[in-house]
Amino acid sequence: MYSDIFYLIRSKLDGKYLVAHPKTKEGMGYLILFKEHFDALSYLNKYAEDVRDRFSVESLPSSQLKTLVKRWEFEGVGIVQDPLLPRIEFL
Repeated sequence: MYSDIFYLIRSKLDGKYLVAHPKTKEGMGYLILFKEHFDALSYLNKYAEDVRDRFSVESLPSSQLKTLVKRWEFEGVGIVQDPLLPRIEFL
């Protein structure tokens, strides 16, 4: 997993990342990660069709993941298993 690359969705307007806020938790939320670039695009096409041009997909090596989570003070990460349902595994 150390050499894996993850894909994130980021707003072009304010630079914020796509996060999940589970109903049972309060705080900065969980950073949403995709295993494939096309999964992130599928998610945008399904759930943000009207505004997808306001977002970009960025790649992130897993070696930088811990630093990003700490810098933005996220509670953890959520890895999308199926972008169309969506099914997310929170860590």
